[in-house]
Amino acid sequence: MPSPARKSPFAPFRYSDFRLLWSATLISNFGSLVQAVGAAWMMTQLTDSATLIALVQASNTLPIMLFALLSGALADIFDRRTLLLGAQLFMAAVSVLLAVLTWQGWMTPLLLLSLTFLIGVGQAIYNPPWQASMQDLVPREDLAAAVTLNSVGFNLMRSVGPAAGGIITAIFGAATAFAVNAISYIPLLGALARWHPVTPPRTTSPEPFVAAVGAGLRYVALSPNLLRVLLRGAMFGFSAIVIMALLPLVAKAQPQGGSLLFGLLLGCFGLGAIGGALLNPLIRERLDNENIVRLAFAAFAGAALALAWTESIWAHALAMLPAGAAWVLALSLFNVTVQLSTPRWVVARALALYQTAVFGGMALGSWVWGAVASSQGVETAMVAAAVPLILGAVLGHWLRIPEFGTLDLDPVNRFREPALRLDLRGRSGPIMVTVDYIIDQKDVPEFLRLMALRRNVRRRDGARNWALLRDLENPERWSESYHIATWDEYVRHNLRRTKADFETYQGLQALHRGEHPPAVHRMIERHTVPETDDMPLIGKLELP
Repeated sequence: MPSPARKSPFAPFRYSDFRLLWSATLISNFGSLVQAVGAAWMMTQLTDSATLIALVQASNTLPIMLFALLSGALADIFDRRTLLLGAQLFMAAVSVLLAVLTWQGWMTPLLLLSLTFLIGVGQAIYNPPWQASMQDLVPREDLAAAVTLNSVGFNLMRSVGPAAGGIITAIFGAATAFAVNAISYIPLLGALARWHPVTPPRTTSPEPFVAAVGAGLRYVALSPNLLRVLLRGAMFGFSAIVIMALLPLVAKAQPQGGSLLFGLLLGCFGLGAIGGALLNPLIRERLDNENIVRLAFAAFAGAALALAWTESIWAHALAMLPAGAAWVLALSLFNVTVQLSTPRWVVARALALYQTAVFGGMALGSWVWGAVASSQGVETAMVAAAVPLILGAVLGHWLRIPEFGTLDLDPVNRFREPALRLDLRGRSGPIMVTVDYIIDQKDVPEFLRLMALRRNVRRRDGARNWALLRDLENPERWSESYHIATWDEYVRHNLRRTKADFETYQGLQALHRGEHPPAVHRMIERHTVPETDDMPLIGKLELP
């Protein structure tokens, strides 16, 4: 259902850390957009290949598909601020190298693609911890506004940065555009150095990196709402990127075309995005999430067709306005949906997988539409890209985007690590856990329904080999069993329980008919027992 009340889109500005980082990011975005125009236009001077020109856009987006998940896992394990600083320093160094090599006249198409790819790698490392940090900067109720303001900031610069980039490139050359980008990192580095977020104390050892990547993949794979967002986001990125990838060729085809016209068309796209962001609260009052996404798909398809079927510069400029609005409405809504559908322990990994899907779609789309433009022309590529955009809107009939805030994913914080009579280390395992229930026959259908939900939660949070057993001699006795790799993983598994998950737990407790709460048995597997082992201490530990 549409949101019942309109919240101020500027509420996050009440928080000083958000204001500081947002302002510094504004300057960094300006530099990035100037650099993007310089790189795209320089490639048109180095080659006439539409594929290579479109691959400039792919070189920025492909790294996000390749490395975002790794960055998301690191962001959920280690200090996010350190990752943010490291990524910014890396991008600044590559930007300096890009400017120097261009200034010396040593740039080639392959070298240009390689260096823009490296800047994309830095962005891939930066994006997941930055997006996940929004909940460290503002409270949950202002998260949607914070994500939208980030889009506003980027698109505010998109409205002036590309035009400025076109002027800088036309007058001073691409090397100066690259130097401007290198300088633009300085304010954001200073703001990140001053920011000291309050993070909750760690109660367990850091999750191993490979296990963390697997946990992120598992969580998203077992979350239908997230899978819907990833699929629709990938379709949008694959199709919508056609405009950004081929816009240099659209501008170059005009008699008065040049880097300035290219920048002005990008500026119109940015103005449309700002309008979409500012109208977002009003639109949210009237439309639910799914209908906003359908509107964005349809608007972008219309813009692509307008670029294909008209030759007027003014018509092209007007078409970029709804395209920009659709871009920010769709991508900011996808982003917020992922954040509000994911608990804090895995949010960076979920955002990374979302970005992998969207930017992977963009990278593939840049290559596909560039190849179509090379063989069939830019107009054909635009029309062809409109088809999956229309299909993406229709697909919402079966894969609806969920509404915000339907689940309470705050940690329940009720788990207390039990006192053990064996001297276990954190890496000891495997651990087998069973939980015994006494269930009346009349309650079995409801019990099985709740257990189906319980199974999904257990597996999503790290359990393996989950099973539900029924005693043949005492049919009212049921046992839930599962395995966890190590004791540390078992502790993490329980700390991941959310308030939404706890509702299922309470339902199972209400169905239990035993004199005492369901008995929990925690056991460590041993395939052989040494003679020197302390035999009396091996076995099950029954703890309530």
